Amino acid sequence: MQEAPAAPLTPVPVSLSPSRAGDFMTCPLLYRFRAIDRIPEPPSPAATRGTLVHAVLERLFDHPQGERTPEAARALLRPQWERLLTERPELADLFPEAQEAEDGGFARWLGEAEQLLDAYFRMEDPNRLQPAERELLVEAELESGLRLRGYVDRVDVAPTGEVRVVDYKTGRAPSRDFEGKAMFQMKFYALVLWRLRGVVPRRLQLVYLGGGGQVVAYDPDEADLLAVERKLEALWRAIQRALESGEFPPAPNRLCDWCAHKSLCPAFGGTPPAYPLPVSR
Repeated sequence: MQEAPAAPLTPVPVSLSPSRAGDFMTCPLLYRFRAIDRIPEPPSPAATRGTLVHAVLERLFDHPQGERTPEAARALLRPQWERLLTERPELADLFPEAQEAEDGGFARWLGEAEQLLDAYFRMEDPNRLQPAERELLVEAELESGLRLRGYVDRVDVAPTGEVRVVDYKTGRAPSRDFEGKAMFQMKFYALVLWRLRGVVPRRLQLVYLGGGGQVVAYDPDEADLLAVERKLEALWRAIQRALESGEFPPAPNRLCDWCAHKSLCPAFGGTPPAYPLPVSR
Protein backbone atom coordinates (compact mmCIF):
# COMPACT_ATOMS: atom_id res chain seq x y z
CA MET A 1 0.00 0.00 0.00
CA GLN A 2 1.35 3.38 -0.97
CA GLU A 3 1.89 5.67 1.99
CA ALA A 4 0.12 8.99 2.06
CA PRO A 5 2.44 11.95 1.63
CA ALA A 6 3.53 13.52 4.86
CA ALA A 7 1.69 16.69 5.78
CA PRO A 8 3.85 19.82 5.48
CA LEU A 9 5.23 21.08 8.76
CA THR A 10 4.09 24.58 7.81
CA PRO A 11 0.29 24.85 7.71
CA VAL A 12 -1.18 26.18 4.48
CA PRO A 13 -3.27 29.35 4.99
CA VAL A 14 -6.97 28.52 4.74
CA SER A 15 -8.54 31.87 5.60
CA LEU A 16 -8.06 35.55 4.97
CA SER A 17 -8.04 38.41 7.47
CA PRO A 18 -7.91 42.15 6.75
CA SER A 19 -4.30 42.26 7.93
CA ARG A 20 -3.12 39.43 5.68
CA ALA A 21 -5.12 40.77 2.74
CA GLY A 22 -3.43 44.12 3.26
CA ASP A 23 -0.01 42.44 3.48
CA PHE A 24 -0.44 40.68 0.12
CA MET A 25 -1.69 43.83 -1.59
CA THR A 26 1.20 45.83 -0.14
CA CYS A 27 3.94 43.23 -0.75
CA PRO A 28 3.44 39.53 -1.55
CA LEU A 29 6.77 38.70 0.10
CA LEU A 30 5.62 40.33 3.33
CA TYR A 31 2.53 38.11 3.23
CA ARG A 32 4.78 35.08 2.86
CA PHE A 33 7.00 36.06 5.78
CA ARG A 34 4.00 36.58 8.05
CA ALA A 35 1.45 33.97 6.93
CA ILE A 36 3.68 31.10 5.77
CA ASP A 37 7.17 31.42 7.26
CA ARG A 38 5.67 33.07 10.36
CA ILE A 39 8.93 34.79 11.16
CA PRO A 40 8.70 36.48 14.57
CA GLU A 41 8.74 40.26 14.56
CA PRO A 42 10.16 42.23 17.47
CA PRO A 43 7.53 44.31 19.26
CA SER A 44 7.60 48.03 18.63
CA PRO A 45 6.69 50.73 21.16
CA ALA A 46 4.10 52.25 18.80
CA ALA A 47 2.31 48.97 18.02
CA THR A 48 2.39 47.92 21.68
CA ARG A 49 0.98 51.26 22.74
CA GLY A 50 -1.85 50.69 20.27
CA THR A 51 -2.53 47.27 21.77
CA LEU A 52 -2.60 48.76 25.26
CA VAL A 53 -4.98 51.58 24.32
CA HIS A 54 -7.28 49.13 22.55
CA ALA A 55 -7.37 46.96 25.69
CA VAL A 56 -8.23 49.96 27.88
CA LEU A 57 -11.04 51.11 25.57
CA GLU A 58 -12.46 47.59 25.46
CA ARG A 59 -12.54 47.27 29.26
CA LEU A 60 -13.70 50.83 29.87
CA PHE A 61 -17.21 49.65 28.98
CA ASP A 62 -17.11 47.19 31.88
CA HIS A 63 -17.67 50.28 34.05
CA PRO A 64 -21.31 51.31 34.60
CA GLN A 65 -22.63 54.20 32.56
CA GLY A 66 -21.72 57.41 34.32
CA GLU A 67 -18.39 56.03 35.54
CA ARG A 68 -16.64 55.85 32.16
CA THR A 69 -14.41 58.86 32.71
CA PRO A 70 -10.93 59.89 31.53
CA GLU A 71 -9.67 59.16 35.04
CA ALA A 72 -11.16 55.65 34.93
CA ALA A 73 -9.52 55.03 31.57
CA ARG A 74 -6.11 56.19 32.75
CA ALA A 75 -6.46 54.00 35.86
CA LEU A 76 -6.78 50.99 33.56
CA LEU A 77 -3.44 51.57 31.83
CA ARG A 78 -1.17 50.00 34.43
CA PRO A 79 -3.32 46.90 35.07
CA GLN A 80 -3.69 46.29 31.34
CA TRP A 81 0.05 46.73 30.81
CA GLU A 82 0.71 44.14 33.52
CA ARG A 83 -1.76 41.79 31.82
CA LEU A 84 0.01 42.23 28.49
CA LEU A 85 3.35 41.49 30.14
CA THR A 86 1.93 38.27 31.56
CA GLU A 87 0.65 37.19 28.15
CA ARG A 88 3.71 38.42 26.21
CA PRO A 89 6.79 38.57 28.48
CA GLU A 90 8.97 39.73 25.56
CA LEU A 91 7.32 43.15 25.80
CA ALA A 92 9.41 43.84 28.90
CA ASP A 93 12.41 44.21 26.58
CA LEU A 94 10.92 47.44 25.22
CA PHE A 95 11.65 49.23 28.49
CA PRO A 96 14.60 47.65 30.30
CA GLU A 97 14.76 50.47 32.86
CA ALA A 98 12.67 50.30 36.01
CA GLN A 99 9.04 50.77 35.03
CA GLU A 100 8.23 52.52 38.27
CA ALA A 101 10.51 55.45 37.42
CA GLU A 102 8.73 58.79 37.11
CA ASP A 103 10.81 59.73 34.07
CA GLY A 104 12.50 57.83 31.27
CA GLY A 105 11.21 56.00 28.21
CA PHE A 106 8.47 54.02 29.86
CA ALA A 107 6.94 57.04 31.61
CA ARG A 108 6.93 59.04 28.36
CA TRP A 109 5.44 56.09 26.49
CA LEU A 110 2.68 55.71 29.08
CA GLY A 111 2.03 59.45 28.94
CA GLU A 112 1.54 59.21 25.18
CA ALA A 113 -1.04 56.46 25.78
CA GLU A 114 -2.86 58.80 28.19
CA GLN A 115 -2.93 61.50 25.50
CA LEU A 116 -4.56 59.06 23.07
CA LEU A 117 -7.21 58.20 25.66
CA ASP A 118 -7.86 61.90 26.26
CA ALA A 119 -8.37 62.33 22.51
CA TYR A 120 -10.95 59.57 22.58
CA PHE A 121 -13.03 61.38 25.19
CA ARG A 122 -12.99 64.54 23.08
CA MET A 123 -14.66 62.60 20.24
CA GLU A 124 -17.10 60.33 22.08
CA ASP A 125 -18.90 60.15 25.39
CA PRO A 126 -18.76 56.44 26.29
CA ASN A 127 -21.44 57.01 28.93
CA ARG A 128 -23.96 57.49 26.12
CA LEU A 129 -23.03 54.19 24.47
CA GLN A 130 -23.75 50.57 25.24
CA PRO A 131 -21.84 48.46 22.71
CA ALA A 132 -23.47 45.24 21.57
CA GLU A 133 -20.07 43.63 21.03
CA ARG A 134 -16.45 44.39 21.86
CA GLU A 135 -13.36 42.74 20.35
CA LEU A 136 -15.67 40.47 18.39
CA LEU A 137 -14.27 37.58 16.35
CA VAL A 138 -16.27 37.37 13.13
CA GLU A 139 -15.95 34.54 10.61
CA ALA A 140 -17.91 33.74 7.48
CA GLU A 141 -17.44 31.37 4.55
CA LEU A 142 -18.30 32.67 1.09
CA GLU A 143 -20.01 30.52 -1.54
CA SER A 144 -16.59 29.94 -3.14
CA GLY A 145 -15.34 28.35 0.10
CA LEU A 146 -13.11 31.30 1.03
CA ARG A 147 -13.22 31.82 4.80
CA LEU A 148 -12.96 35.39 6.04
CA ARG A 149 -12.13 36.18 9.64
CA GLY A 150 -11.14 39.14 11.76
CA TYR A 151 -11.61 40.98 15.05
CA VAL A 152 -13.93 43.98 15.23
CA ASP A 153 -13.15 46.53 17.95
CA ARG A 154 -16.77 47.47 18.59
CA VAL A 155 -20.25 46.87 17.23
CA ASP A 156 -23.08 49.23 18.20
CA VAL A 157 -26.72 48.35 17.53
CA ALA A 158 -29.37 51.08 17.63
CA PRO A 159 -32.86 50.41 19.06
CA THR A 160 -34.06 50.44 15.43
CA GLY A 161 -31.64 47.61 14.61
CA GLU A 162 -29.13 49.66 12.61
CA VAL A 163 -25.55 48.45 13.04
CA ARG A 164 -22.45 50.61 13.39
CA VAL A 165 -18.97 49.07 13.15
CA VAL A 166 -16.26 51.00 15.01
CA ASP A 167 -12.50 50.57 14.82
CA TYR A 168 -9.95 52.47 16.90
CA LYS A 169 -6.70 53.65 15.31
CA THR A 170 -3.93 55.08 17.46
CA GLY A 171 -2.22 56.83 14.56
CA ARG A 172 -3.20 59.98 12.70
CA ALA A 173 -5.96 60.00 10.13
CA PRO A 174 -4.48 59.31 6.67
CA SER A 175 -4.60 61.68 3.75
CA ARG A 176 -7.37 61.23 1.20
CA ASP A 177 -4.94 59.26 -0.97
CA PHE A 178 -4.67 56.57 1.72
CA GLU A 179 -8.13 56.82 3.27
CA GLY A 180 -9.50 54.13 0.97
CA LYS A 181 -6.94 51.60 2.17
CA ALA A 182 -8.00 52.11 5.78
CA MET A 183 -11.70 51.90 4.90
CA PHE A 184 -11.10 48.63 2.99
CA GLN A 185 -10.58 46.94 6.37
CA MET A 186 -13.93 48.27 7.57
CA LYS A 187 -15.70 47.10 4.41
CA PHE A 188 -14.13 43.68 4.99
CA TYR A 189 -15.74 43.56 8.45
CA ALA A 190 -19.04 44.83 7.03
CA LEU A 191 -19.02 42.08 4.41
CA VAL A 192 -18.46 39.39 7.03
CA LEU A 193 -21.20 40.76 9.28
CA TRP A 194 -23.57 40.99 6.32
CA ARG A 195 -22.93 37.37 5.38
CA LEU A 196 -23.33 36.31 9.01
CA ARG A 197 -26.40 38.31 9.97
CA GLY A 198 -28.02 39.30 6.70
CA VAL A 199 -27.89 43.01 7.55
CA VAL A 200 -25.62 45.58 5.89
CA PRO A 201 -24.07 47.76 8.62
CA ARG A 202 -25.48 51.28 8.47
CA ARG A 203 -22.19 52.99 9.27
CA LEU A 204 -18.47 52.18 9.33
CA GLN A 205 -16.52 54.44 11.67
CA LEU A 206 -12.77 54.83 12.08
CA VAL A 207 -11.78 56.66 15.25
CA TYR A 208 -8.26 58.06 14.85
CA LEU A 209 -6.79 59.01 18.22
CA GLY A 210 -3.47 60.41 17.01
CA GLY A 211 -2.95 64.02 16.00
CA GLY A 212 -5.61 65.26 18.38
CA GLY A 213 -8.32 62.92 17.15
CA GLN A 214 -10.52 62.58 14.07
CA VAL A 215 -13.50 60.43 13.08
CA VAL A 216 -13.84 59.11 9.52
CA ALA A 217 -17.20 57.56 8.68
CA TYR A 218 -18.67 55.79 5.65
CA ASP A 219 -22.14 54.41 4.95
CA PRO A 220 -21.86 51.28 2.77
CA ASP A 221 -24.50 49.62 0.63
CA GLU A 222 -24.82 46.14 -0.86
CA ALA A 223 -23.07 47.18 -4.07
CA ASP A 224 -20.03 48.31 -2.05
CA LEU A 225 -19.83 45.00 -0.21
CA LEU A 226 -20.33 42.91 -3.35
CA ALA A 227 -17.42 44.77 -4.92
CA VAL A 228 -15.29 44.01 -1.86
CA GLU A 229 -16.32 40.36 -2.07
CA ARG A 230 -15.21 40.18 -5.71
CA LYS A 231 -11.92 41.85 -4.84
CA LEU A 232 -11.25 39.40 -2.02
CA GLU A 233 -12.09 36.41 -4.22
CA ALA A 234 -9.61 37.65 -6.84
CA LEU A 235 -7.02 38.32 -4.16
CA TRP A 236 -7.44 34.81 -2.73
CA ARG A 237 -7.00 33.28 -6.20
CA ALA A 238 -3.75 35.22 -6.54
CA ILE A 239 -2.62 33.97 -3.11
CA GLN A 240 -3.44 30.39 -4.10
CA ARG A 241 -1.34 30.69 -7.26
CA ALA A 242 1.55 32.06 -5.21
CA LEU A 243 1.20 29.27 -2.65
CA GLU A 244 1.40 26.64 -5.40
CA SER A 245 4.35 28.24 -7.21
CA GLY A 246 6.21 29.54 -4.18
CA GLU A 247 6.62 32.88 -5.95
CA PHE A 248 6.03 35.83 -3.63
CA PRO A 249 7.86 38.77 -5.22
CA PRO A 250 8.85 41.78 -3.14
CA ALA A 251 7.13 45.07 -3.86
CA PRO A 252 9.35 47.90 -2.58
CA ASN A 253 7.32 50.79 -1.22
CA ARG A 254 7.50 53.62 1.29
CA LEU A 255 6.83 51.24 4.19
CA CYS A 256 10.01 49.22 3.61
CA ASP A 257 12.04 51.27 6.08
CA TRP A 258 9.76 50.02 8.88
CA CYS A 259 9.67 46.40 7.76
CA ALA A 260 11.03 43.90 10.29
CA HIS A 261 12.12 41.59 7.43
CA LYS A 262 14.11 44.03 5.32
CA SER A 263 17.34 42.08 5.85
CA LEU A 264 15.72 39.02 4.22
CA CYS A 265 14.32 40.90 1.23
CA PRO A 266 15.97 40.44 -2.20
CA ALA A 267 15.10 44.05 -3.04
CA PHE A 268 17.64 45.06 -0.39
CA GLY A 269 20.25 42.36 -0.97
CA GLY A 270 18.78 39.79 1.41
CA THR A 271 17.86 36.13 0.92
CA PRO A 272 14.53 34.71 2.11
CA PRO A 273 14.55 31.34 3.90
CA ALA A 274 13.83 28.23 1.85
CA TYR A 275 10.16 28.02 0.85
CA PRO A 276 8.59 25.59 3.35
CA LEU A 277 5.65 24.33 1.24
CA PRO A 278 5.54 21.91 -1.73
CA VAL A 279 5.77 23.60 -5.11
CA SER A 280 3.67 22.57 -8.13
CA ARG A 281 5.76 22.03 -11.24
